Amino acid sequence: MTHKEHIRVGHLTFDCRISGNKENQLVILLHGWPETAFMWVNIMHDLAKLGFYCVAPNLRGYSSGAILKGKKNYTIDKLSQDVLDIAKAVGKQKFHLVGHDWGAVIGWKVVHDHSESILSWTALSVPHIQAFGYAIKNDPIQKKKSRYIRHFQTPFLPEMKIRKNDFELLRKLWKHSSKEEVEDYLSVFRRKGVLTASLNYYRANAKMFTDGVIGDIDVPTLFIWGEHDVAIGAVGVEQGHQYMKGYYRFVKLDAGHWLMQTKYNSVKEDICSHLLKFKV
Repeated sequence: MTHKEHIRVGHLTFDCRISGNKENQLVILLHGWPETAFMWVNIMHDLAKLGFYCVAPNLRGYSSGAILKGKKNYTIDKLSQDVLDIAKAVGKQKFHLVGHDWGAVIGWKVVHDHSESILSWTALSVPHIQAFGYAIKNDPIQKKKSRYIRHFQTPFLPEMKIRKNDFELLRKLWKHSSKEEVEDYLSVFRRKGVLTASLNYYRANAKMFTDGVIGDIDVPTLFIWGEHDVAIGAVGVEQGHQYMKGYYRFVKLDAGHWLMQTKYNSVKEDICSHLLKFKV
């Protein structure tokens, strides 16, 4: 279904899952926390059958050749630049982009700042960053849902809690994932430095969620959200619609946060249809 390749970008090397013919249009898929590129293997296979070339990297801090010390190395500008550099490394100037959770956060930044490079954009779970920040500041429900972000700002203690009993807390989040998927996640999070690096996404970008970093979006956008999402409430979702100035489709599912694992057929159909609509 997929194979693994190492893609070198400057001094970093990204562990990537690849599917499809390299001559076809590129789709880059960005995973969230606490997951890896393995979350995309099924849809990569389906997209490859439709004539797309799929690249799903283990992001900065997750790839064995891209684990850097210090939260300064995980700012949103660096994370989004990695996406553009990976596309360039595989010889593509334009590409489709799909992201879930932190992958969606990064994706919103990429499509806002580099719309000329994006053929289509699909965000799963996390709405427009500016809208999400508004909800964190103003909506009591979102404030409660986002308490974990504040907890992650504390050094060392979150790592201790998460590592306890061989990542028992994360295993609970992965309850909808296959055994093979969980084993892949654990193989990455057990590596030295990965857990802290992944939490540095939250530590390096905390102000982004309250100060905002982007505005209107004119890239063709599909946004899929589960109305029972434990981390993302309705206010941020509703606030995000106003920033969509081009083609925009919003899909609300009777689901939680883990859309690829719990609503695969529905999500696959929407993503495939969206990418085919803007295939050139």
